[in-house]
Amino acid sequence: MMKKTALFATLILSLGAFTVALPYRQMTAPGTVTLSEPGSPFIAFNIWVKAGALNDPKGKEGLASLTASLLSEGSSSQDSYEQVLAKLYPMAASFGSSVDKEMSAFTGRIHKDNLDAYYTLFRNSLLTPAFKEEDFKRIKNQTMNYLRQSRRFSNDEELSKDLLFWSVYKGTPYEHPEEGYVSSVESITLADVKAFYASRYTRDNLVVGLAGGYPKEYPARVRKDFDSLPAGKVTAPPKPVPAAIDGIKVLIVEKNTISTPISFGFPISLVRSDPDFYAMMLANSWLGEHRTSVSHLYQVIREKRGMNYGDYSYIEAYPHGYATQVPPTNVSRRSQIFEVWIRPIAQTAPGNLHDRALFAFRAAVREMAKLAESGLTQEAFEIQRSYLKNYYVNFGNTIGRRLAYRIDDDFYGIADPGFLAATPKGLDALTLSKVSAAIKKYLQTRNMWVVFITQDAAGMKQKLLAGTPTNITYAGKQPQEVLDEDKIIAAYPIPVKPENITILSINEVFEK
Repeated sequence: MMKKTALFATLILSLGAFTVALPYRQMTAPGTVTLSEPGSPFIAFNIWVKAGALNDPKGKEGLASLTASLLSEGSSSQDSYEQVLAKLYPMAASFGSSVDKEMSAFTGRIHKDNLDAYYTLFRNSLLTPAFKEEDFKRIKNQTMNYLRQSRRFSNDEELSKDLLFWSVYKGTPYEHPEEGYVSSVESITLADVKAFYASRYTRDNLVVGLAGGYPKEYPARVRKDFDSLPAGKVTAPPKPVPAAIDGIKVLIVEKNTISTPISFGFPISLVRSDPDFYAMMLANSWLGEHRTSVSHLYQVIREKRGMNYGDYSYIEAYPHGYATQVPPTNVSRRSQIFEVWIRPIAQTAPGNLHDRALFAFRAAVREMAKLAESGLTQEAFEIQRSYLKNYYVNFGNTIGRRLAYRIDDDFYGIADPGFLAATPKGLDALTLSKVSAAIKKYLQTRNMWVVFITQDAAGMKQKLLAGTPTNITYAGKQPQEVLDEDKIIAAYPIPVKPENITILSINEVFEK
């Protein structure tokens, strides 16, 4: 998912302010979500179009993303793109778009003093796009540069995550990355974009969201404006059902790189509206809360052994994790995977080139297996619940994020007061036995996809198949208990069959 973010100052709220700010969501009209915060000088917009990458036609993968980019970064019938930027500049504002598997979101935030002028530009970009050829060529060229170069060569750790989803969801509408493939985007024309807009951007296929200190009449005004779009109900494709994974399947991408990123995971039936979600939210927070140093994987791999920058786990899609401290919003999906992201591991000398990467992988799998087998202790459960009840408030730290969560509530059918506001009670209602049952239900290490991006892919394949210990050394002295545990980790069994290992060259990745 390529996300264009607005250039606004971040509004950080205290726990008390956050609690007050989320009393309830108001549904003022069908297809409208409002979150009134009268004391706020800001107004946030979120227009959710119920279309995403899974709606891309075969051979035109990336069309939803290209369409959204042309709307948010192109001319309207009233203003050229340069004129739009010039008018936004004195407001210190912008608006942006994001496209995920099932959602396209157009978001922005403005101070109330500039509301009307800003909203006019925002509205025109979506309702009266100019679809200029020069805008289309500019955005398509930018996308092609990203697909050919940036995606393959600038961020291996994000690429490993994209490849994991590609592997798990092969044969389903979730298979391709939101931005598409090189060959598919190359084939997209401006006529394709216009046709996608006409068929998907209908008044029945979008939700209008407003939050903050907006005038009382504004939600009705915005809804009326967007009701000027043609009618048209769009039937969502069936829920993607990934193929069952039998054993450990491995994708190794050959690339001249100095470190090895690792992503692994498997489908789970859990989504945010499920009764087990808070239980797994707590368990996952203990195992690998994103960007926190207190989580277990971080402590085992980073803190004790200093092997990399961080090690995290996820029960929901978490694109662009390298760029955010808090969960992304408007990436709601009907199908999810459990995922572990091991940030790049530095390689060593020839002969033991992959030992450190395979050691880190073994360590992560071993800790997952221990959690799946034994669960949490009562003490760990209580500590993690207390931690999470304080930490989760960061998820709604801006007015735009709070509104986005309410849009996501609509996607999942979560009733008032909504996911964020209900989290304290959801966590309070947990017991150790509920968390243990959820862990047993969703976590396992027998069947998964694993992605490595590394030098000498054939050599890594040989080491995986041989199953020999992958020992590591340290520059400084380590406690004896760490060294003793290292011997166990280095020899931890990873049963992989030759037919379950695939090797790709980096230049083949997402070419299609």
